[in-house]
Amino acid sequence: MSDYAPDRWVVLKIVNEGNTFYKVLAGWVGGYLEGDSWRLNSGVTCVTETIDTYTFSGTSGSKYVCSKHSYGTTIMTASIFNRLSERFPGQISIMPEDTDWDKVTFNY
Repeated sequence: MSDYAPDRWVVLKIVNEGNTFYKVLAGWVGGYLEGDSWRLNSGVTCVTETIDTYTFSGTSGSKYVCSKHSYGTTIMTASIFNRLSERFPGQISIMPEDTDWDKVTFNY
């Protein structure tokens, strides 16, 4: 179980065989000595909100603490999303930034 605080993040909505799942696609911007990196969480089970953050809990027990002001993709995560969309056409989309997470049902 780990906690992550990405530089940029989005929530992917995945529809597969009539089931809908949500996953955090998180990105970190590297510097001179380190490259960019990304993670896709195991699947959102619940969301808690503070004034400045959303904390997405995953099925693996990990938590993604995401700043409300950093919703969006990095160059790398945009590329990952595009590849996933091509591989699974019509099944994956990015949730709107203004999503009311209290009204989303998580199926995990």
